[in-house]
This record gives sequence, structure tokens and C-alpha cells, in this order.
Amino acid sequence: MQKPYLFILFILLISCQSKPSAPTPFEQLLTQTNTPFDILIKNGQIVDGSGSIAYAADLLINADTIAFIGKVDTNKLVVKKTIDAKGKVITPGFIDTHAHGDPMATPLFQNFLAMGVTTICLGQDGSSPKNYLSNWTAQVRQQNLGVNIAMFIGHGTLRRTSGINFQKNPDTALINKQGELLQAAFDKGVFGMSTGLEYTPGTYATDKELIPLAKIVAKNDGLIMSHIRNEDDTEIESAIQELLRQGAYCNVQVSHMKSVYGKGKKRAQELLALLNTTKKEGPSITADVYPYTASYTGIGIVFPKWAKAPNDYKKVVKNRRAELLAFLKQKIIDRNGPAATLFGTAPYAGKTLAQVSKEEGLPYEKVLLGIGPNRASGAYFIMDEELQEEIIAHPKVMICSDGSPTMRHPRGYGSFAKIIAEYVLKRKRLSLEEAVLKMTYFPAKTIGIEKRGLLKKGYFADLLIFEPEKIKANATYENPHRLATGIEYLFVNGKGVIEKELFKENLPKRLGRILEK
Repeated sequence: MQKPYLFILFILLISCQSKPSAPTPFEQLLTQTNTPFDILIKNGQIVDGSGSIAYAADLLINADTIAFIGKVDTNKLVVKKTIDAKGKVITPGFIDTHAHGDPMATPLFQNFLAMGVTTICLGQDGSSPKNYLSNWTAQVRQQNLGVNIAMFIGHGTLRRTSGINFQKNPDTALINKQGELLQAAFDKGVFGMSTGLEYTPGTYATDKELIPLAKIVAKNDGLIMSHIRNEDDTEIESAIQELLRQGAYCNVQVSHMKSVYGKGKKRAQELLALLNTTKKEGPSITADVYPYTASYTGIGIVFPKWAKAPNDYKKVVKNRRAELLAFLKQKIIDRNGPAATLFGTAPYAGKTLAQVSKEEGLPYEKVLLGIGPNRASGAYFIMDEELQEEIIAHPKVMICSDGSPTMRHPRGYGSFAKIIAEYVLKRKRLSLEEAVLKMTYFPAKTIGIEKRGLLKKGYFADLLIFEPEKIKANATYENPHRLATGIEYLFVNGKGVIEKELFKENLPKRLGRILEK
């Protein structure tokens, strides 16, 4: 009888015989293609956008797509271009959740690219192109776009197009027509609806109108991006609660979250607690923020509703002059005084309301009376640094610029660079991985932008290479159009836009794309 231990030994010997090892992911890749790869980025630290800790790896790009991330044996493949990223990080291109600009006038959007933004979300604050539902998209596709564009349809635009316009209590037929227009916008690929409830005509909308629209947004798995009804510290909680009522049906986001007049870390935490009121299952509420303590909008923000459209401003001045002057005077006092309003449009661009008042020899309220609610824009220094920093650090808040190529505010040229330089490196409120998450995958996932925002095989090759210590926001309130610096390489859909910190000339047409949900 054979001894058991001899049988066991025989089995062990058989199992130890060499077996062919499974091919590595890199070897598998080589078997899938015989053509050269377009770009190899080697020796970099991958910050992939998920919030995970950075890791060392190489990255291959083919056409517009990330083909491989891992260890590459350069002796076994052919590449057209190699970039050595030693000592640098590789991240997804940043996504600006709340931006402004006209792609017909400034299609390159160089201000965004210079700070690492490869995708911007337009159609904000309730306002989108009037011809969006007809031929706007086709026209934009003919432009030499520098960035990808994700569109939102403006609620104010829907009001105007449907015929509701400034009506305070539209009938059911008009509300239904507005809903049909919203559905048509989703059919054309928008990612959601934006509201501007602090502006006309959006300010006249109530739950009767907004809830049916929220249900249509939900049906299309979209997002309501909201400039809420009032950002004043005494009113902001009720304004967010109004958005939460829409959030019972669909995902909602507080645009450029701030508290006008609010101060301190504790107050920030009270407001941020509202972002945690939704259940884990079902619609969510998120927010975005820019890292500056001055807002920027039309001067109408300081005028009462009864002095703005559809009311006739000339008649208001004639019949209620003293009342309007008193309102404007108190409003500016409440907003930190005339030195805290910095004009951004001609003829007063770059001057404060206090300076204009002194130069013209008029009380500041009379300067505003003469300008009216529709003929100027400006920056308003009305936010508290400590409060805003706490908002920036919150895990349900992502980063935006709320800027444009033409706006006289540094946020349009510096926001994303400032997050890295100020809040990651200087203040250390965020790790680099956390900051990149807030600027890439978090917004992509929230908005519904597919195959962007992560460094992952099969995703579009929107990516950056840089040394964090070299990133700098150069724009100031005095010189708001200075480009950020420090992005060494930037790719949009696999093509280089910035190389060795210089913008490439003769960019291929339609490098950026109109994205559709």
C-alpha cells in the first residue's frame, strides 16, 4: 500500500511545476494594438481625481483617450511623443461648475485654460443663449473652442421664451409650455436648469412654477444649479430651504455659496449643515464656491425690486425719488459702504463708488440713481474670509470661478490656481488630492459629465502636468486679466494646448467640444 506522505509529496511536486504567468496589463495592452501610441507621460505622480493618495505611474494617450496607466516598458512600444513628468503631478483637467462667457466672441477661453480648466459649465444664473433651442449649438461647434462646454438652460430664459416673462402668477397653460421648453432643452443635451431667483424675471417665480420644473429635471436625471433667492445672512437659510423643496424631486446645487454680511466659522457651519439635510438615498444638495471675498454682478443688486423691470425706471425716479435715494443709501451702508463697491464697466471701470462720488461731487446714492439698475456691473466686498474658507473646505462643496474672459474680477483668471497656491500649500486647509477631487471628479459626477474628471483607462484625455509649488494666481482687483501661471502641460481631448507653460499656436479646430448629457 502506497504511503500517504509519498502521495502528498507527489501532488506538491506537480503543483510546483512552472506555469505560464498571466500577462500583465501592459502586456495585454501591447497585444491589443500594433500602432504607435500618441503620447507617453512617464515618471509622474498620478493624482487621479478620486481623492485617493497620489501614486507613481506612467500614462499613455491614444487619440483623445487615456489608453493605459501603470508601469510602461519603453523598450516594448513605439510612441510619437514622450514627456518626462519626474517631480510633477498629473491630474485630470479641472471642471468649472459655474462659468460665464460667450464662445462666439472668445472661443479659446484662455483665462480658464491657464489655470487648468478644461471644461466649463455655461448658461448660469437663470440666463442662457436666446437661440439655444434653435441654432446656437451648431454655431458654437464651428468655433475653435479651447475648452469643453457643458450647457445649462436658464430658467429666466424659459420664462421669456414661454411668454411668462415677468408674470407673478402664470396660468397652468404657460407653466406647461415652459415645461415643454425645458424638456426640449434636455433633448438637446443640457445637463440641467439654472435659476437666478435674485434677478428678474426669475425672482417672480414661486413653488407653483418651480416644483413642476424640478420634476422634469428629475425625469431627465439632471441638476438644478441655483443662484438662490437671497444671499444676505438673514435670508440665506430660507433661500436654501426653498431650493431644498425642489431638491425633494431632483439634485440641486447652491451656486457660488456665500453669506453676505455673515461672519465666522460657526456661522459657516450652521449654513453648511443645510447641505447635510438630504437622505443618503435620493436627490442630493451640493454647492460650489470661489476663493474670493468680493462678489461680482450687475449694479441692479443694490436696487429694490420695484425699481427694476418690468417697472419703468424713469417713472420710479420721477414718482418715488426720495424713497429710492434713501433705499440706495442704506443698501450701500449695509454692504460695507461705497468703498466696497468696485465698478467693472465703463466709464467707471476700476474705480470704487466712493471714488466716483468724490470725483463727481455727488452723494454716492445720487451717482447710483443716475446710473440706474441696468447700466453697470461691479465687484462687491461683502464676504467674510473665515466663513468662506470654511465653505471651501466642506466635503459637499466643489470649486467654481463664476468668472469669464471679460469680467473685471480676478476670480475668472485665478480661482483654481488660488485653491492650490493658497488653500493647499499655504493654509493647508486641503490636501492636493482633496482639492483635485473638488475640481475634477466631484463636479463631473454631480453634473453627470461622463468619462471626464478622472485619470482612468478609457476616459477622455483632459489632463494637466504641473509642479504644485509653481502654480500662481496673478490676477488682482486692480489687474484682473492676468493669466495664472504654473501649468506646464495641458491637454484637451488628447491634444496639447499648453506645452512647457506656453500656449501652442495654430490649435486644431474644435479642440474643445460641446458636451451633451
